[in-house]
Amino acid sequence: MGYENMKNMIENKKAKIGVVGLGYVGLPLAVEKAKVGYDIVGFDIQQERVDMVNEGINYIGDVIDDELKTLAKDKKIIATTNYDKIEEVDVVAIAVPTPLDQYKQPNTEYVESSTRDIAKRLHKDMLIILESTTYPGTTEEIIKPILEKSGLNCGKDFYLAFSPERVDPGNKDYNTKNTPKVVGGITENCTKLAALLYENVLDSTVHTVSCPKVAEMEKIYENTFRNINIALANETAILCEKMGIDVWEVINAAATKPYGFMPFYPGPGLGGHCIPIDPFYLTWKAREYDYHTRLIELSGEINNSMPEFVVNKAMKILNSYEKSLKNSKILLLGAAYKKDVGDLRESPTLKIIEILKQYEAIIDYNDPHISEFEHKGSLYKSIDISKKEVLRNYDLVIITTAHTAYKYKEIIDNSKVIFDTRNAIKNNKEGKVEKL
Repeated sequence: MGYENMKNMIENKKAKIGVVGLGYVGLPLAVEKAKVGYDIVGFDIQQERVDMVNEGINYIGDVIDDELKTLAKDKKIIATTNYDKIEEVDVVAIAVPTPLDQYKQPNTEYVESSTRDIAKRLHKDMLIILESTTYPGTTEEIIKPILEKSGLNCGKDFYLAFSPERVDPGNKDYNTKNTPKVVGGITENCTKLAALLYENVLDSTVHTVSCPKVAEMEKIYENTFRNINIALANETAILCEKMGIDVWEVINAAATKPYGFMPFYPGPGLGGHCIPIDPFYLTWKAREYDYHTRLIELSGEINNSMPEFVVNKAMKILNSYEKSLKNSKILLLGAAYKKDVGDLRESPTLKIIEILKQYEAIIDYNDPHISEFEHKGSLYKSIDISKKEVLRNYDLVIITTAHTAYKYKEIIDNSKVIFDTRNAIKNNKEGKVEKL
């Protein structure tokens, strides 16, 4: 078929596209590609996800329910656990998890497994794009050799590129469709084909770079930038607490400067799959070059210490009311790692619960987006706070996630004392609210 034919198939939306991994990245990606006319085959090892997609039932917040339902009904998206169907597609996007192991080292197991599944069914002129966030070198050092075991040569017989996902769950302004994309291929033609695909799908710019390593490093740099600046905000919050200064007022004042400053805010810790994890990919890779990433690792230490700081301050608040943390009834408002999403991954609330349990506090939580969850062998269920007397039963209410669904006036009116770690409550006339 050759490069020109593959280019024409992508341009004319005749190319059939496979998406491996139908999670927070993969499903929105599949939907956007199907919406512009491509036929999509989604692959996932979870039968439940596959069944839901085929029935048009949405389980990802950034996907519009009716859009998925229509696409599934029209068979523009078909999901399967049968990886043999990879033989039928022209393009494969890999969007599987890239977690850390217990030693804070990258776990590329899912990426490698998916690549081996593709390699077994690889055919000439196929385009493979890795979207999973990972360390610089993954595409060239892991993906390419596995694929070439098929006997086909990258850049000649098939095409390979890296294009990092940019997903911000719950963001009302930016989503998969309108967020600029970065693409780096093994060869010039690899880059051109991958860029052409995204240009056909997205309402945003596609920025091409010289190689996959640049694109891989770019993605980690984005999230490391945020990690470090959040660490600065958290450290400033700790210092302001000791000095009796309102850190939120400080940051809001600094944000009036129209140049040279970008506001980042403190909180009870970092959550989600990206910011707490991605910088450790870089610190791990840096050891290969005998370099110690001191600033990145220090930022991680500061951010990881915030749940402990929150519990220590909660203890001080209770002490001021002549109560000990032990046997005190604590209500945590918000389990998700960020507001208005149902994503529990790496949520600082989980660590706060662990520490509170060590001090033998009595813990409940409420989250309008997470009805229940299991953590370290214990099952937690969201309690109903719609009745005013419920809040009055707690010695301390801690706002750990600032969901917009919360009626903060009612929470203030019916709580004994509130510890707001997210600056969700701006008006504290009653004097019931303590800030981070």
